[in-house]
Amino acid sequence: MVSATLHPDPQAPAPRDDQARRPQGARAPRPGRTLTHRRKVEHFWSGLFLSPTLLIIGVFTVVPLLITVVISFTDWSVFRPLGDWEYVGLRNYESLLANTTRMQAIWNTIAYVVLSVVFTVPLAALVAMLLYFPKLRGAGVVRVALFATYVIPTIAVVIVWGNLYAPGYGPFSAAFTAVGLPAPGWLSDPKLALISVVVFNVWQMLGYYVILLTAGLTQIPEELYEAAKIDGAGILRQTWSVTIPLLKPTLLFVVLMTIVNSIQVFDPIYLLTRGGPANATNVLSYEIQRAAFEYNKAGDAAALSVSLLMIVVLVGAVVVIVTRRKK
Repeated sequence: MVSATLHPDPQAPAPRDDQARRPQGARAPRPGRTLTHRRKVEHFWSGLFLSPTLLIIGVFTVVPLLITVVISFTDWSVFRPLGDWEYVGLRNYESLLANTTRMQAIWNTIAYVVLSVVFTVPLAALVAMLLYFPKLRGAGVVRVALFATYVIPTIAVVIVWGNLYAPGYGPFSAAFTAVGLPAPGWLSDPKLALISVVVFNVWQMLGYYVILLTAGLTQIPEELYEAAKIDGAGILRQTWSVTIPLLKPTLLFVVLMTIVNSIQVFDPIYLLTRGGPANATNVLSYEIQRAAFEYNKAGDAAALSVSLLMIVVLVGAVVVIVTRRKK
């Protein structure tokens, strides 16, 4: 017995490190229990570090959103204390379809969104490819100049474009007068006012979308273009068969951002046209402001806001579903 203890069998398997370190009589830890404990610890610390951000989002986003939903079912006015209201049910939502001005605002918003997407996304994709592929000197400077139009305060840009559109002395009107043509009423003609605001939006947002699409182009491997060149594909064929298919996720994101930003447009409408002429540029966001602060109908404004939120969520859901199907 003594010799067996002092001289172990050489053919016996050597103990593992964890077995050698474990005291005699102690049980081996269960792998599942250890993994679950680690996950609980990670979840605890993650929730602890995220709690300030979640608290801020809850206080300044979720709570006002819930209050807006409640107000949409009341007849509250901004000139009465919060809570001094009467519940009217779905009357505010039913009045949306019966009010011709608000229906026109909905159609103007749809037209504004469609025109912004049609003009902005293809132009941004074209500019991004022209700045990325030729490897021209100064392309970075051009990108910075384009992005500067996005970061400049809207009020400063509106002052410039207000003078560009000004009848008589504005450069656009002067160009028509110089060639003997009558100057259009850029912001005074109901047929041109909305298009003029769309042009302003395209100019202001183009640089931001160009940066996003350029970032998407950097994710496409160069080997694919080299293989396409070996197969005899020209520039147009490479663009159609390589660039556009691999750039689709970024393009869909840009389309979504364009739609959301266009639906929420307010500053250019408020500063350039005030919804005119003849409500030709009146959109949902501006109608919400008028209903709340000019007509003193906060309940109607809240119903419009909830409707606008539902539209944005619906559009986002459609884009996400399309993206997943493409993948």
